[in-house]
Amino acid sequence: MAYALVLAIVTPAGFATKFYEGPLAIWVNQSLSGVLYVVFWILVVMFIAPGLRPLAVALGVFLVTAALEVTQLWQPPWLEAIRGHFLGRTLLGTTFVPSDFVYYAIGAFSGWGVVRACR
Repeated sequence: MAYALVLAIVTPAGFATKFYEGPLAIWVNQSLSGVLYVVFWILVVMFIAPGLRPLAVALGVFLVTAALEVTQLWQPPWLEAIRGHFLGRTLLGTTFVPSDFVYYAIGAFSGWGVVRACR
């Protein structure tokens, strides 16, 4: 129940970062959104499989997210077609940015902490 409640907050907050236009908009759109993206996926995994170890889930989500970041260097037409839509851009990203790894790590640590608090 706690995971669902936190997901109900994190999910719209994550989407909201993509539409934010105020101060620090670029950072919110591109970096803060990465933190919430990782937290979201950690919560989804824990909601589906609550018996998993939170640290292992956080590390796994970080590694998958990091791998997705690297795939942004690969731009075949079929993948670019997916990235051409909002949901594709949101889930897969469009541009490789090395500093994103820092935000994914912050998200993994934050997500781990949220899961511990939910337990």
